[in-house]
Amino acid sequence: MNLSNCTRVTQFILLGFPHTWGTNFALFVIILLLYILSIVGNGLIIVLVRTDHHLQKPMYLFLSNLSFLDIWYTTAVVPKMLANLLSRKTTICFYCCMAQSYFHFLFGITEFNIITVMSFDRYVAICQPLRYMTIMTPRLCLQLSFAVWFGGFCTIFLQTFLVLNLPFCSSNIVNHFYCDIGPMLKIAGGDTNLIEVLGFLIAVPVVLGSLLLTIISYIFIISTILHIPSASGQRKAFSTCASHLTVVSILYGAILFMYLRPSVMHSSFSHNKTVSVVNTVITPVLNPFIYTIRNREFKVSLQKALAGKALGFLRLCVFACVEK
Repeated sequence: MNLSNCTRVTQFILLGFPHTWGTNFALFVIILLLYILSIVGNGLIIVLVRTDHHLQKPMYLFLSNLSFLDIWYTTAVVPKMLANLLSRKTTICFYCCMAQSYFHFLFGITEFNIITVMSFDRYVAICQPLRYMTIMTPRLCLQLSFAVWFGGFCTIFLQTFLVLNLPFCSSNIVNHFYCDIGPMLKIAGGDTNLIEVLGFLIAVPVVLGSLLLTIISYIFIISTILHIPSASGQRKAFSTCASHLTVVSILYGAILFMYLRPSVMHSSFSHNKTVSVVNTVITPVLNPFIYTIRNREFKVSLQKALAGKALGFLRLCVFACVEK
């Protein structure tokens, strides 16, 4: 179908979840609370890393990048989802939909890249501890941070541009709670084979490539840990990697289920909605807890920050009393 032979839709209807007021309201409350918790938790990590010089190390630099990504990854989807849960009009304008799709995948792909970089950082820290500071220099950390963001931008740009130019004429109903590529291609006119193949070719190196690099890093890491003579040393080394492995398992499991398939035209997206909630809502909430709950340096930094705030508030109260 050619764009000149049809009138392109100006907005899409997001089907979202089953339209039951009680269910939607309950989902709204739960997702809102999780969203607020995600913003606060990830924001706290960014603030602590930037303000505490003890946390200005490569590992925490990459973690603050991940937290920044999680904030925007969930923000690209959740506010609109919350609005639609309480509204009978679940529409989104055409270009808003395209922007949401682009940023959702930009932040998602960049997250895979940063997870891979974090696994490399753990490999150097455990397998090459004496050379860690000479390898993971501030310059290299900055270059890696720039590379993961630039790589995400370049990877998804062409596919989004092709989707933008598809003729959406016959239907405007997207069977999802956000503008996912799969449901959008299913209602698009014209030939979508090139876009599907391109998407598959993007998914293979980005998802499987980053997963393979992460697995290789951890094969070397586990091998090195097993050669540590003391049991306490082994436990400490495993403890530093356990949080990263947990995030890797959740993230890759969900993405492999949703996107790593050659065709979307005959797919059902009902199960994808549930898995998408895990990716866009639950994982960004879990990351701050997974990475910091067993991290002594973060606990100390948080205690200092809270003590400083409490002391500042106490001084303010004393000063106010003296003035009176």
